[in-house]
Amino acid sequence: MSDLDTLRKIIDDAYEHGGHDTPEATEAVNAALDLLDRGEARIAERTGVDDDGASRWEVNQWLKRAVLLSFRQRSMETIEVGPYEYRDKVPLKHGYDEAGVRVVPPAVVRHGAYVEAGAVLMPSYVNIGAWVGSGTMVDTWATVGSCAQVGRNVHVAGGVGIGGVLEPPGARPVIVEDDVFLGSRCVVTEGVVVERGAVIGPGVRLTASVPIIDVTGPQPVTHRGRVPANAIVLPGTRPKQFPAGEFHLSCALIVGQRSASTDTKTSLNDALREHGVGT
Repeated sequence: MSDLDTLRKIIDDAYEHGGHDTPEATEAVNAALDLLDRGEARIAERTGVDDDGASRWEVNQWLKRAVLLSFRQRSMETIEVGPYEYRDKVPLKHGYDEAGVRVVPPAVVRHGAYVEAGAVLMPSYVNIGAWVGSGTMVDTWATVGSCAQVGRNVHVAGGVGIGGVLEPPGARPVIVEDDVFLGSRCVVTEGVVVERGAVIGPGVRLTASVPIIDVTGPQPVTHRGRVPANAIVLPGTRPKQFPAGEFHLSCALIVGQRSASTDTKTSLNDALREHGVGT
C-alpha cells in the first residue's frame, strides 16, 4: 500500500469501528509504521505561526492511531541482539550505517521512529513515532518519548526526559524545535512546545500546567505549554496559599533571550552566564 488517503481511511475505520485484526488493517498499519521509520511521514508537522508568534503544529492523528493499533495487532516476541535479550511487540530499528547515524551502545531506537542522518545517539532511548533531526545529540540516559518531535541541531543533555504522548490520538506530542539546548535532567512532557533556539536550564520541569513566567520586563508574562523562541529558562517557584499555609510550587522562569553571541555552537553554561546566572 502506498496511497496515503487509502492508508488513512483503512486505519481510521479500523480504529473507530473495530476490525483491527483483518489482513487489510494489519497491512495498512505496517505500511504506516514503515513510512514513519523512513521519515516519509511524521506524527506532527509545523504549519506556520499564530498571531501571537507561537509555532503552529498539526498532528497527523491517523498515524498515531496506526501506532496504537499496532500494539493490538502484534504479539510479544523475543529479540536477541548479541548478548542482550529483549521481549517486546515492537522490533528494533536497523540500518544506521546506510542512514548515516551514529549510535553508541546500548542506545535503543524502536522501529517506527526516524533518526535523520548526522544525528548522534549516546546510550539513550528513542520510542516509536518519534522524529530526531540531523545534528542533534541525544546524550547519555536521555529519553525521547513516543511521537516526540525533536528538531535539528538540538542538544538533549544527559538524563533529559522528553515525554511520550500517544493518547488521545489527536493530542499534540512534545515538540522541541531546531537549535534548542535541553539542560541535564530537565523534563518536558504533555505536549509542551519548546520553540526554536530556546535554552532550558538543568532541572527545569515543563508540563502543560506548569507556568512559564517571563520575568525580564516590569510585569511578569505567563505562558503555558509553550516556551517562546530563544528564551533562556531556569527552574523557579511561586507562592500559593493553601488551608494549611503558604507553600511554593514549581514554575519555570524566562530570565533572558538568547542573542547572536550565544549561537548554536555556544554551550549552555555560556548562554546562562551571559545573563548573570550560573548553572
